[in-house]
Amino acid sequence: MRSAMRASEMNRFTRTHMTSPMSFPSMGTAPYFKVTVFEREHFQGKCIEFTSECCNIHNCGLDNIRSIRVESGAWVGFEHHDFQGQQFILERGEYPNWEAYSGSLSYHNEYFMSFRPIYCASHQHSRMMIFEKENFMGRSTELCDDYPSLKAMGWATPEVGSMHVQSGAFVCYEYPGYRGQQYIMECEKHSGDYQHWRNWGSHCQTPKVQSIRRIRH
Repeated sequence: MRSAMRASEMNRFTRTHMTSPMSFPSMGTAPYFKVTVFEREHFQGKCIEFTSECCNIHNCGLDNIRSIRVESGAWVGFEHHDFQGQQFILERGEYPNWEAYSGSLSYHNEYFMSFRPIYCASHQHSRMMIFEKENFMGRSTELCDDYPSLKAMGWATPEVGSMHVQSGAFVCYEYPGYRGQQYIMECEKHSGDYQHWRNWGSHCQTPKVQSIRRIRH
């Protein structure tokens, strides 16, 4: 019964599928993207497979997403429809519940209403500059690795004023150890320029960033 329902749903949403992989200069062919989302925790209940973005899960017949299986590619999920609200990085693997992808947020929120691939993610070729102040002013440093603590690597303040992503994609966290609010930074968004911390996402309320890592695809 479940297999029949799943096949029917995939036929209904073929518009979400790409017919061929995307290509980016100097990066070769992008990886194939595939994610399966489930209406209940621990991969139970109604499920649908996607290979490209979904701007509103309600339009696909689901009330919410409570568990996720990423088979290929890197994705970013959002609290609200149209890619708004809290951001959740999703790399290859299984996420049986909200706690598995939330980044240890300080408040409990189980809404997950839209998601999209991160086409420019390139773990081995990610590079960015962070700046102390807005508009790329003040002290700066280049990052090309994973940093569980910016303070430990010499960044004196718990805040970052602006960023420029030269290549690839990064996820920035509010607290050390990859915890708290998540901000996805991509070289193909805003041409890689994030002049003000309010450009980081509709959920951003503070310039506090204390750990940063490259996004795996």
